[in-house]
Amino acid sequence: MLIREARADDFHKIWPIFHEIVSAGETYAYARNTSKEAAETLWMKAPRKTFVLEKKGALLGTYYIKTNQPGLGSHVCNCGYMVPSKARGKGIASQLCEHSQELALALGYKAMQFNFVVATNQSAIQLWQRQGFDIVGCLPRAFNHPHQGYVDAFVMYKWLDSSKT
Repeated sequence: MLIREARADDFHKIWPIFHEIVSAGETYAYARNTSKEAAETLWMKAPRKTFVLEKKGALLGTYYIKTNQPGLGSHVCNCGYMVPSKARGKGIASQLCEHSQELALALGYKAMQFNFVVATNQSAIQLWQRQGFDIVGCLPRAFNHPHQGYVDAFVMYKWLDSSKT
């Protein structure tokens, strides 16, 4: 498997993944009917960098990395990850998260924060905790889940810089 920076022409392979996940409305706060054009801006143009994981030409996952806050908070990055349902349970999200943490340090970030992890997304929460992230905040009933109604969302955080400065 190869993780590489996404090229503009990769979006036609990213779009089906984005659409599957966002239209389900269970894990991302994006509008369920987000257009392809808006998705391209959100996933490819707004972030600092976007990556894909490929195996034999098939795209099995993607993530972006961006600065979480400007100015005095710019040492903290934020990432979003997507793995299509057909590729889940194979360690792809773990590989993407590990890659993003290494990249974050290389780009000069000292910490990573996930701003909005839906509480019903237990597999993601457990994965991020195995990767060393802590739940540092709870946003009560912040996400309107299509099947479970208003559920909590968590803020998860990890200090990456071993120097602790």
